Amino acid sequence: MKKIKIFIELTRLNKPIGYMLLFWPCLWGLTLAFMQDTNLEKYFIYIIYFFLGSILMRSAGCITNDIVDKDFDKKVARTKNRPIASGKVSVKEGFFYIAVLCSLAFLILLQFNTLTIILGLTSIAFILSYPFMKRFTYWPQLFLGITFNWGVIMAGSSLLNTITPEIILLYIGAIFWTLGYDTIYGYQDIKDDEIIGVKSTSIKFKTNPKKFISLCYFLSICFFILLGLIGNYGINYYIFLIFPIVHMSNQIFKLKIKDDLICLKVFKSNNFFGLLIFLTLIFK
Repeated sequence: MKKIKIFIELTRLNKPIGYMLLFWPCLWGLTLAFMQDTNLEKYFIYIIYFFLGSILMRSAGCITNDIVDKDFDKKVARTKNRPIASGKVSVKEGFFYIAVLCSLAFLILLQFNTLTIILGLTSIAFILSYPFMKRFTYWPQLFLGITFNWGVIMAGSSLLNTITPEIILLYIGAIFWTLGYDTIYGYQDIKDDEIIGVKSTSIKFKTNPKKFISLCYFLSICFFILLGLIGNYGINYYIFLIFPIVHMSNQIFKLKIKDDLICLKVFKSNNFFGLLIFLTLIFK
């Protein structure tokens, strides 16, 4: 029982916001592609596949990140009690869990077409590279956006067996969304990160955070609007898009970067944003 509890803590299964933020872009991509494919049975089956894949890959990603950052995590108040940093789980055990989780995810990946399998295998390079970005650049959140939203392209290709301009626009919009919300998340660790020398957009834009996050969210919405124009969507799409815009504006209004609890609350609210974009695509 104790090992199960530690495994859940290690994989953050007790914090569903992580895998939901990975899953929403997949669902967006599937929904956008479904409008052209219209195979309802395949659509629902693929939703299950991508949901399970999101949980598995997010869990494997968390362990990978903890192994790479174990020395950093020991010096950060929020992360010092993580299983690997605290010694509850060894690095060797961590690699074993990663192998199991990735093997299960690979079995799911094999259910898709060749293009999607290739795209899935390509994502491994992003997943392995991301934990090192904070050592070299102030833009690890941008790299996270590229990695975390790769599911948009995979999901779209899984139904259409091609990558359309609409899928690319949705992907770019999602990247800027992630760049914004993960910058918000980073403000929880900013003091410790500066001490140990870790880089982030939270640190780079600490003097003017709301302006930078507003820019990220503005660009995200611009690409969602461009998606509607390129796809020749009806008026319903733009009416429903008002709700995500209001939600983003509310995030910026409520944000207080020196209040960790508010930063976390605002960050978590992006789960609802994911739902709003999904509904926008459904009712377009």
